[in-house]
Amino acid sequence: MSTPIAVDHLIAGVLDDVAVREARVSFQDIKARSRSMSEPRDVRAALLRQGCSVITEIKRAVPYAGEIAHLDSPESVAQIAAQLAATGVHLMACQTDRRRFHGSLEDMRQAREAIDIPMICRDIIVDPYQIHEARCYGADAVPLQVEILEQARLEALLDRIESLGMTAILEVRTCDEVDRAIKAGGSVVAINAWSVASDAINREAFSEIVPGLPESIVRIAIGGVNSPRNVLRYASQGADAVLVGEAIMAAQDPAAAARSLVAAGQHPACPSRKSL
Repeated sequence: MSTPIAVDHLIAGVLDDVAVREARVSFQDIKARSRSMSEPRDVRAALLRQGCSVITEIKRAVPYAGEIAHLDSPESVAQIAAQLAATGVHLMACQTDRRRFHGSLEDMRQAREAIDIPMICRDIIVDPYQIHEARCYGADAVPLQVEILEQARLEALLDRIESLGMTAILEVRTCDEVDRAIKAGGSVVAINAWSVASDAINREAFSEIVPGLPESIVRIAIGGVNSPRNVLRYASQGADAVLVGEAIMAAQDPAAAARSLVAAGQHPACPSRKSL
């Protein structure tokens, strides 16, 4: 499977960073540490609560616009995480990608320790080392970008995530990728409207792709959520949850912005699928 040059460069950067960290902490050590962690929080239950679950994503920057939130210390990350959790969001995500989003695993650790809801590690995951590392820093779920992974690697990484008790979230952007996610054994699929390698967005991705998902698959919509209306639209199309990052982090009052989305997702009029 060929991938665009930009994506190849992205993956190479990820692997370079992994090599640096592995030189400090060996794979065997990080693997042992990950298996000694406490049990992950229940991601599936959080995704399947009544209504449409809202996942807020903590991020400092975006690749195409630079800094969107001034978080001057890991402690400030914990503070924003606590504020967002208090609005009633069901899950939290944290961008740990240093190169594009100015994030870190330490950001995720600080955020997770400040809340009692499940944490999703948001990064480009291509190496087993990253999975064990994410568990050590508190991840309860890890995403896999179907587009950039060969099928055998996709299945191997999914198995490794689940072996640690975490939830694998398979991110797709086309119907063909849905077929590969299902073949791999994925049970939670996120339909991402954003391109991996650019700032292009396909706002119709969810409506185009979701009909191909079996009813048993938990569905997350990513991209284009900036108002309660977007939450209701995605829910009406079959989303069990929506993930929103930039619209919250760039808001003048992030907590108020999150609260309005949570209210929409929990409103009696919000469509909701039966628990799976």
